[in-house]
Amino acid sequence: MKVIVIIPAAGLGTRMASAPASKRSKPAATKQFAELDGVPVLARTLASFAGSPDVTEIYVALRASEIAPFRNRLQKDFPQIWAKKPVLVEGGEHRQESVTNALAQISAAPDDVVLVHDAVRPFVTQQMIRDVIGAVKHYGAAIVGIPAVDTVKQVERTAEGAVIKATIPRQQIVLAQTPQGFRYDVIKKAFDEAAADGFTGTDEASLVERSGHQVAVVMGTPRNMKITTPADFELAGFYLKHS
Repeated sequence: MKVIVIIPAAGLGTRMASAPASKRSKPAATKQFAELDGVPVLARTLASFAGSPDVTEIYVALRASEIAPFRNRLQKDFPQIWAKKPVLVEGGEHRQESVTNALAQISAAPDDVVLVHDAVRPFVTQQMIRDVIGAVKHYGAAIVGIPAVDTVKQVERTAEGAVIKATIPRQQIVLAQTPQGFRYDVIKKAFDEAAADGFTGTDEASLVERSGHQVAVVMGTPRNMKITTPADFELAGFYLKHS
């Protein structure tokens, strides 16, 4: 059984554009290439999977203009990642398109495991990777998630703002993280159905749910954060410093 990782990293990440430079950080134009202590966030993310003995193959979806420069950077500065022979493919305008393009490059058996992970979640742990793989073997589909700690309100948008319609019990809510993992036949079916129907989901699990397959949840941690804003970048620097 193979474990194949897909990292969609073709986004523009405009919310990171204003991140301040400092002695420890020099953000690039896109969040996945912003640097934490001199190392691109994407490279830190890749290192977690390249270092996993369970991972067989890695596919990274990038904008076409970024493929050659990033390949050169990996070869020059990150030989431990390059040793895993990551495949760099052209991504799309949206996450779903990037994952679709990567899936098209994969040769897999029905019961092989496909993990999809956010390019800007560099603090994923080996335990999370193992837990998701184990859950996929058992359930066919699984994601990392954390319980909601804030009260969750369902609202109706108005011209003036929003009006609360209902309060959703926190016990019924988890905040989705990645990696999200699936048997190859499960994710392929879900993506094929979405493409046929012109449906775009918020994440891979939403497509699999729509396809009628149950998705299990394994425990994550707030530290497995998604770096999206300059404030997130500052917190990531703190985590790195105190890791």
